[in-house]
Amino acid sequence: MTGPAFLRKPSRIHEPAPQIAAIRCTPFAQVVAGAPWRMTLLHDRPDDLLLWVTRGQGRIIIDGVRRGLGTHNAIFLPAGTLMAVELGPQSYAQVIQSPPGLVPSLPRTPVHLRPRDSLAQAELTAEIEAMQRELQRDRPLVQEALGAHLALVSVWLARQRDHGAVDAPRETAAPRLIRRYARLVTEHFRSPMVMADYAERLDVTPTHLTRVARAACGRTAADMLTERVVHAAREMLARPEPAVNEIAAALGFSSPAYFTRFVHSHTGMTPTALRAEGTKPRPGAPSALRRG
Repeated sequence: MTGPAFLRKPSRIHEPAPQIAAIRCTPFAQVVAGAPWRMTLLHDRPDDLLLWVTRGQGRIIIDGVRRGLGTHNAIFLPAGTLMAVELGPQSYAQVIQSPPGLVPSLPRTPVHLRPRDSLAQAELTAEIEAMQRELQRDRPLVQEALGAHLALVSVWLARQRDHGAVDAPRETAAPRLIRRYARLVTEHFRSPMVMADYAERLDVTPTHLTRVARAACGRTAADMLTERVVHAAREMLARPEPAVNEIAAALGFSSPAYFTRFVHSHTGMTPTALRAEGTKPRPGAPSALRRG
């Protein structure tokens, strides 16, 4: 049976990696930019990201493990972390994005903090507000100033970890397995690996991997892989280039026709229609993976 090559054969073209050259500090809504899929679909990012929730609730998936979010939660996600965020309609959050490794003292693994101390909460909010003021003013050395504030944010993160504000899931075999699978997805979602190949690398059966994934994040292992591919497709289609046939090749599909069927199946729109619509929001999440 024919179908997309990320389950059959390796791709030759990859989408261009975004160049993260500057520190940014914006409300979560501006990061989403009217297109919820940018955050609700599982994906890994080329930048380090700090999410600071100051109102409302939501959910986050970090390396395949779903967690609840609440007011005054801080989540640091290094570049390459498989993640998805869904905030409630009344929620408000700020996001700091920075080039990976720019501040060496930032964590190199994901961190979820729930600081209870009101002074600590005010400290992070103050740093974010100072960064936003820098961005709003046309002054020299803005990025240098932002880097200094980001270094202070890294100090804040370290202090909160020392004070016991870390909220981490209990370390058992299941979350360890799903984190390993999440890393494989980010590395190989364009490759010819099928679910049996992922399971073999993890030394488990496909059935066990699917069961653990569903328990960890409410998605099957195949759903996780599908979402990563759908996000990549939508990301590329949100730009005027490359051509649809090049995107199909980049994501390992055997032909543009199979890519079109896949995109339509998981978004309700053709690649051409998605590109024409640009970044307008499209509700709904992808269903199970089908590749032709």
